[in-house]
Amino acid sequence: MLYFLIVMALLLLGYAGYLMSLARRGQKMPSTAYVVLGVLNGIILVAVLVWAVNR
Repeated sequence: MLYFLIVMALLLLGYAGYLMSLARRGQKMPSTAYVVLGVLNGIILVAVLVWAVNR
């Protein structure tokens, strides 16, 4: 479970970095970016809660 959390956190950081590079170049963020960030955050939150309950 810990490895899953690490992988999800790295995916979230990578995607956020990609969006920041778009913003620095002056491009508009895609409308689905907010949904993807919300889904990744939700998966991490649920995984942390499940991990905490199982400990």
